[in-house]
Amino acid sequence: MERKEFIKTCSYSCLGLVGAAFFLEGCSGPKYLNAQFEDEYLLVPLSSFEYENKEENKFRKYIVAYNNRLKYPVSIFRFSETEYRALLMKCTHKGTELQVYGDRLQCPAHGSEFTQNGEVQNGPAEAPLRTFPVQVEGTVLKIDMG
Repeated sequence: MERKEFIKTCSYSCLGLVGAAFFLEGCSGPKYLNAQFEDEYLLVPLSSFEYENKEENKFRKYIVAYNNRLKYPVSIFRFSETEYRALLMKCTHKGTELQVYGDRLQCPAHGSEFTQNGEVQNGPAEAPLRTFPVQVEGTVLKIDMG
């Protein structure tokens, strides 16, 4: 391969990667957020749920918040502008960290599944997930971790 042809091929490949990243952005997995603590409250900016698609503002159905003070991340589901639910991503069966898929959480170790409300959908887990009180204050979601 000659130098000119090599540079041309690499340039097209780079353009293709940039274009693919743009198109796949809307299909990407959960958004992870390093949330900050204020006393016993985990603070999540409401703007974390927003994203733009075709020049239109849309909202993610959930995000995953983590912090070094937490042993397990917290998934936060958005049901409406004022209704949210925060769930500890710890399986109630053996304590494995859960994974989020759309509107459910799944244990990669034993297959337990939970709804976005924390209820058991499929065992072996029998107990629901731990939930935390959530309140909206201005532009911030305050999750009471106490």
